[in-house]
Amino acid sequence: MTNNSQSAYTDFKDKMTYSDYLQLEPILNSQKRLSDHHDEMLFIVIHQVSELWMKLMLHEIRGAITSLQQDQFQPAFKQLARVSKTQAQIIQAWDVLATLTPSEYVEFRDSLGQASGFQSYQHRQLEFLLGKKTPHILKIYENEPTILAGLQADYEKPTLYDEAIQALARAGLFSDKTILERDVTKSHQSTDSVRDAWQIVYQQSNRYWNLYQLAEKLVDLEDWHQQWRFRHLKTVERIIGMKSGTGGSAGVHYLKAVLDDYFFPELWELRTTI
Repeated sequence: MTNNSQSAYTDFKDKMTYSDYLQLEPILNSQKRLSDHHDEMLFIVIHQVSELWMKLMLHEIRGAITSLQQDQFQPAFKQLARVSKTQAQIIQAWDVLATLTPSEYVEFRDSLGQASGFQSYQHRQLEFLLGKKTPHILKIYENEPTILAGLQADYEKPTLYDEAIQALARAGLFSDKTILERDVTKSHQSTDSVRDAWQIVYQQSNRYWNLYQLAEKLVDLEDWHQQWRFRHLKTVERIIGMKSGTGGSAGVHYLKAVLDDYFFPELWELRTTI
């Protein structure tokens, strides 16, 4: 390699570097331990990484919603497949956090104060976009107007499943105005008309191939989300048992209660009737 070639790889005086592009300095300097305990770094990094993965998931779900509104099924499939792959990564993060033992966690737990994963606004945005609309959640962020505005916007928008149902209607499989014109600030509840429409899709998959593929992408997404919930539950139980979580959250009791929540109920129910 010539000296000129070497300098091309080492002279970044007037060029953007890898670190510049990724904003590594602020990212890698944002882990501020509030205790002297070694394992607090693990706790911070895992939660920060999870928030970054959630940011990507939100980006892709919003893209999929836009694609479905335009009947652009192939881009939507790609975006939803990426969400599922990201979910697999965020699930594995619990395996790393599970290396934290109860005796290690208790050494720095008081440093967290009222901070709790229950307050993750990106997780709430994911729930809103997927279909779980819980208005009381908005009260948590009343003192954070910028965050509240973003949450309120997602709360008031149609969900990913709403757009899937609209696609069923455009295909002539669904015409129930009480669902098509429903209040999208409420969580979707299972209905026979939606289930019947999806059942036709599954029974005539060759005719409705795009909708069939969409249904399976949604099932993939919910399957991974349930696995994430379960790993969250078992990791919390492993580290703090049945104690309340930080910030007064119900801990394991709350996590068990949401295991049976479904975003896309009819897609699961039809598996019994098909």
